Amino acid sequence: MTSQSEHGQEQGGELIPKVYDAELVSHEDSEAVDRPRGPVIRRLAVECTGYVLRRVRESERTARWRSVLAYRLRKLPRDVGRLLWFMVRGHGRWIGKAWTWATHGDLRADVRAARLAGDPQARREAQEAIRADAKTRWAKLGIALRRSVIGAAVALALLVVLALFEMLFDRADMPRWLVVVYEVRDFLGAAIRLVAPWLLVVGPVGWLVAAVWEGRDRTPGAGWLTQPDRDDADSWVDERMISRALAHLGIAPLNAFFKDGGQLVYLIAPRKDGDGTFARVRLPLGVTAGMVADRRDTLAANLGRAALETWPTKADEDGVLDLWIADKGSLGGGAGDWPLLHDGTVDLFDGVPFGLTQRGLIINAPLFEANWLIGGRPGQGKTSALRTLTLGAALDSTAELWVFVMGESPDFEPLRPRLTRYRMGMDDKVAADAVQALSELTEEMERRGRTLGAQPGQPPKVSRKLADRAGLGLHPLVAAIDECHELFQHRKYGKQAEELAVRLIKRGRKYGIILLLATQSPTKDSIPKEITRNVSCGVAFAVADHIANDGLLGAGKYRAGIRATELRMKTDRGTCVAVGVTDEAWELVRTFYVPFEDGLDLVSPIVARALAQVVENGRTITATAEEDEAEPVDPLADITHVLNGEARVRTQTVLVRLATLNPAEYDDWTFTDLSAVLSEAGAEPVKSHGVKVVRADAVAAALAARARAEEPERHGEANGDRPGSRGVLPNRLPRQNPPSGQREQGSGSRTGKSRECRESPANRGSECTPPDSLPVEDDGPRDRGRDGP
Repeated sequence: MTSQSEHGQEQGGELIPKVYDAELVSHEDSEAVDRPRGPVIRRLAVECTGYVLRRVRESERTARWRSVLAYRLRKLPRDVGRLLWFMVRGHGRWIGKAWTWATHGDLRADVRAARLAGDPQARREAQEAIRADAKTRWAKLGIALRRSVIGAAVALALLVVLALFEMLFDRADMPRWLVVVYEVRDFLGAAIRLVAPWLLVVGPVGWLVAAVWEGRDRTPGAGWLTQPDRDDADSWVDERMISRALAHLGIAPLNAFFKDGGQLVYLIAPRKDGDGTFARVRLPLGVTAGMVADRRDTLAANLGRAALETWPTKADEDGVLDLWIADKGSLGGGAGDWPLLHDGTVDLFDGVPFGLTQRGLIINAPLFEANWLIGGRPGQGKTSALRTLTLGAALDSTAELWVFVMGESPDFEPLRPRLTRYRMGMDDKVAADAVQALSELTEEMERRGRTLGAQPGQPPKVSRKLADRAGLGLHPLVAAIDECHELFQHRKYGKQAEELAVRLIKRGRKYGIILLLATQSPTKDSIPKEITRNVSCGVAFAVADHIANDGLLGAGKYRAGIRATELRMKTDRGTCVAVGVTDEAWELVRTFYVPFEDGLDLVSPIVARALAQVVENGRTITATAEEDEAEPVDPLADITHVLNGEARVRTQTVLVRLATLNPAEYDDWTFTDLSAVLSEAGAEPVKSHGVKVVRADAVAAALAARARAEEPERHGEANGDRPGSRGVLPNRLPRQNPPSGQREQGSGSRTGKSRECRESPANRGSECTPPDSLPVEDDGPRDRGRDGP
């Protein structure tokens, strides 16, 4: 179509119309143009619906219900047979109850009991009760029948009157209230006609359902309803099963409660909790959780479990019971491979994989701001657990590790390349080194406190950011002591070790200093109470009694039902009870085991990986394990040194000077020790002016004779040895009469500096001076803080 514009253009005095090209479109054609929107919307709707259906079909809940339905369909014939049996048994029970009611069976039982007991009075009372009950029953039945008949007659008469009145009069002429009466009658009639057919169906069905319910199994567990996601039907635990188990514990207040028809209140109904079932029960008046925990074996038997699989403990209140019941056999397996066995790193601020809880969850054991006390009988896994924690700490490249083994045990030998300090042995020197290390850790704690105070904002504790700054020296420092009871019970260093350890445990946690203690003798004498009270994490493998249990886990834990005494020797090796390792009050832990035994060493590859990580992060390990193994003591050289060029010196003065020179070695020396060493060398003390003296020429002659006997030793000075310190006597015989407390071997001091001048994290690069005087002796324990390597 051509159309002309309202506005044209003039050309040559004439109006030239403007032409547009267009096409006529009808209404039907317009609808055809808009039609493609419909398929697009339908396609989107179909896609959305398909997406929703796919998500529903692939969801876990749908899969679960699908598996349940399939399971029930497979079991349908057996279930139908069981339901039919329940229906028959339900009718039988109804008949039995009706017979008992009609024949006064319960009261007749009282009559029989009175007759068997020979109590005529009770028998007469029971018979009178039967007669009175019979009269009451018939009287009640007569009253009910009479009322029913009267009510039916009144209703029938009323309906007849209404029908006659409606035949005589039209409803339009009736009063309003009478019309309402007819409407109510009509409504009730219609309802009856509507409901009556349904009652003919629902009534029998309801009757059958009631019969099945009456004839159902009443044994605990309802195992036949177990869903397919429960592998073991015997592991099913419900409220009824727990209540029956508690009712047969033999606790008098609990027995009286159930006898009176009481029902327990479940604050947390039994629910799946890891590899078991957890429930929280409020106990009746007069019953505490401790009473139930004391009958743990009986409770386990009532529940069909082993004692190790049943854990009744006290909740926040004494009258509330926390009950965790393991699935049968779930605690028998080990924890599996350590998650960091082949790869991975550790951040000590996040924790170290330690084991599996009773729920089957991995415990990331806290190390930062925590101290550990691990104990148990020999061979149950305490040293392995300590090694696992140390291995985890080794995989943090910023951590510094110190290990002291107070015994001859090679469990930590593979970790030696990663350790800054390592001592192993049963002699006094190892104990002295451990005490010296604790003393240096205390000094380091004070230094770190000053360093933190100098930081911007004065942070209250070490953080990951501060630990990564190598110049501050605030990196995590982990000190592990195995067989720590040997140290705390040491006759000379025990008291000092206890004081230092308690100080570190109380204050060192926020400065990144972590103390790990392990013992096989957790008694009140071997483990100080202050340590047990203040450690953050307590771990108890199988122990012998409640004293050892509370010595590791804390006072009152045995009474609360947290008991490692239930763990079995060998059978439960590697399983422990732990407190403080999670937010829960306690955990039953299956610890990870990293093998280090004959023919199998998986520890060394982890240590090699840890060393590579240290190098990769640009850090170094300054090991003192070999450096601190000082030369053996040379008493003759030290005596020559303290003579100070004097020809003769009184023996008492020599002893004083030796103790000042090297307190760790000579503090306990007596005249007998000095005389034995000099006599062995052929320079025995002599009497001069009524007192014993040491002659410098005799000592010098002894040294010269020894030098001639040992030719390689004689050239020691040319190789850099200082005069008067040319080695030790070869194969020197033991001292004749050493005191019982004397250390077997100590570090000699050829330059007059005492052992307290060892380099520590707090005094690196500082100058040390020998003590000015002897320590004051008294009858009590002496302070050996300066006795160290």
